Amino acid sequence: MILVTGGAGLLGKELITKLLQAGKQVRAIYNKTKLPDFGNDNLQQMQCDILDVVGLEEAMMDVDQVYHCAAIVTFNPRRRQEMFKINLEGTANVVNAALDAGIKKMVYVSSVAALGRIREDGPINETMNWTAETSNSAYGQSKYLAEMQVWRGIGEGLNAVMVNPVIILGAGDWNGGSSQIFKTAYNEFPWYTEGSTGFVDVRDVVKAMIELMNSDITAERFIISAENRTYADVFGFIAKAFGKKPPHKKVTPLLAKIVWRLEAFKSLFTRKDPLLTKETAATAMTKATFDNSKLKRFLPGFEYRKIEDTITDTCTVLQQKINNG
Repeated sequence: MILVTGGAGLLGKELITKLLQAGKQVRAIYNKTKLPDFGNDNLQQMQCDILDVVGLEEAMMDVDQVYHCAAIVTFNPRRRQEMFKINLEGTANVVNAALDAGIKKMVYVSSVAALGRIREDGPINETMNWTAETSNSAYGQSKYLAEMQVWRGIGEGLNAVMVNPVIILGAGDWNGGSSQIFKTAYNEFPWYTEGSTGFVDVRDVVKAMIELMNSDITAERFIISAENRTYADVFGFIAKAFGKKPPHKKVTPLLAKIVWRLEAFKSLFTRKDPLLTKETAATAMTKATFDNSKLKRFLPGFEYRKIEDTITDTCTVLQQKINNG
C-alpha cells in the first residue's frame, strides 16, 4: 500500500494517476478538498487532516511507502500562521507517524523556495538553504523548516528523499496554484518582468519522485527543474499557444512596489489573497537559475520534457476544458 498526502493538488493528482496506472494500491488522504473519481478500485480515499495524529496513525496502517505532498502555498501575510502549522507541524506529524508505522521509504515534496531563491550571483543548488538574506518568502522558510523535520526523521532511521521542484506546469485548476499563469496569459495580461526562474512539467516531477522512491537513494534532496527561462518567455509561449496577445509592458521595480501595496490594501476589503504581494513581486523581479545536474547524476537515464512541449500539451488540455464549458 502506498500513501499519498495532498492528493487533490496538481502534483498529487498526477502522482495518483501514474501509481494507479502502474497497478499500485494507493491510499490518498485529503482534508477539505475531496479527490476526483479516478474510477479505479485500487484507490482508497480517506479524509484526514495531517494535524490529526490519530488519523495519521490509521492512514499509515499496512503502508510501505509515503509520498508527502500536502502543503499550503500562500504569500498572503494573514495566512502565515496557518501555513506554518500545516507545512511544519503537519510534516513533523507525518514523519513521526511514518517512523511509528515502520514505513520503508518516504518522498517529501519541498520547494526550491527552501533553498533561498533570491540569489543572482550564480546557479542555485542543493547545498544551499533558506536564510533571511537569500529569501523574502515565509513560504520558503516554512518548507525549509519542514525539511529539517524530515532530516530529523532520517536521523531516527527513516529512509527518505526530498524533491525541490521549481514552478510546476500542468493542466490543473487554473484558478489556483502554479496553473494560474495559464489563465493569466489566456486573459492577455499585458505586463512582464525581466525575472527568470526554473520551470518543469508536472509529469516529470512525478516521474522523478517515483524513480527516487523505487531506488536505493536515501538522505538526499534534489532540485527538479527542466529549464531556466524568463517569465516573459514562458508567458509569451503560453499566449502564442492560446492564440492570445503576449505581454508587452515591462514592469519596473517602482511599479511593482506600487502594485503590491495597492493589492494589499484591496485585499483588506475583499478578504481574498492579493494577486501580488511584496514577496511575489520581489521573486518575479529576481533572475534566478537552478542547477539540475544532481538528479541526472543519481538517475543517469532521466530526461526532461522541453518546456515548449509542456506548454503546448497543457494549453491543448485547458482549451478543451474551456470549449466544454
